[in-house]
Amino acid sequence: MKVLVTGSRGFVGQNLCTELARRKGVELAEYDVDDPLKTLDDSLADADVVFHLAGVNRPMSPDEFRAVNVDLTEEVCRKLAALGRWPKVILASSIQAAFDNPYGVSKRTAEEALERYAQDGGAPAVVYRLKNLFGKWCRPNYNSVTATFCHNIANDIPIQISDSANLVDLTYIDEVVSAFVGELDDRTPGIRFAAPLPSRQITLGDLASLIGSFRDSRDSLLLPDFSQSFVRQLYATYLSYLPSDRFAYSLNIKTDQRGSLAECIKQPAFGLFFVSHTKPGITRGNHYHHTKTEKFMVVSGEAIIRFRHILSSQVTEYRVSGDQYQVVDIPPGYTHSIENVGDTDLVTLFWACEVFDPSRPDTIFLPVSK
Repeated sequence: MKVLVTGSRGFVGQNLCTELARRKGVELAEYDVDDPLKTLDDSLADADVVFHLAGVNRPMSPDEFRAVNVDLTEEVCRKLAALGRWPKVILASSIQAAFDNPYGVSKRTAEEALERYAQDGGAPAVVYRLKNLFGKWCRPNYNSVTATFCHNIANDIPIQISDSANLVDLTYIDEVVSAFVGELDDRTPGIRFAAPLPSRQITLGDLASLIGSFRDSRDSLLLPDFSQSFVRQLYATYLSYLPSDRFAYSLNIKTDQRGSLAECIKQPAFGLFFVSHTKPGITRGNHYHHTKTEKFMVVSGEAIIRFRHILSSQVTEYRVSGDQYQVVDIPPGYTHSIENVGDTDLVTLFWACEVFDPSRPDTIFLPVSK
């Protein structure tokens, strides 16, 4: 299947082409407005499917709305008709097509050109009236408030909000790509307006606050609630705007005679992860919890984890090492300890079911060995 994508170097185009290029059976051709028209002509001559994404929404002159959004669409349809070919065309339009502003009028006129193409040749054609899109590779400080917020906050640049209560309706780029790829095998003739893609409404103030919390999480270590797909999508978008020299960040390491310890990530819904280095011969722990539960996993070195029910004298031992990853559960009501019995530092990954609260630590000192 030969597929042409116009506007291939734009935000949607890059994401779509990346997906199409890895699909078996797809021969991809790309065209953007700066390419020679011959590139477009050659690709139209044998395309089975055309994704017409090329367009402008914030031009230097209003005349560009007509030149790119309308004229190029009409040119694509005219060239295909002249070739006597009627491949499927998917048009990336906008919800603004329902309004009478210059951009909306240009997108609606492009839709009408595609409708004539479908009627004249019985060709399959689909119009997607897209909402505000966000995701990796979207150009900041152009027409996407999400891209601008993510870019500026990730680079410590102030953001400006005209009205924090203003609502934006956002669709994630992967939803668009998935829908577009799903059009490849459908050849139903005639024009069709696609159903609206999944979206999420959020105020500008809440959007800025949520993105700001992603930046602050490096200090607080508090991650957002990833049970919401929108939050996962927005977090992924934010990370894509980090400068490549700022991917890594340091943790607050606490050291004493036993070794070192650092919290890694925490979230009220899933608890706390932390890591420790323990010197040879050193024992950590000797305490129990009433409700808090933990998991220990040694990733390097050798250790013995000991347990004793607080109402018993019997001690249970587990010998663990980094040679075989093994998770050990820490039940409540058992005082427990971990001793480094190796010759090197013991590296242990810990999980606790809750974020540590100094006002309610639920940690009571009690030696395992009586």
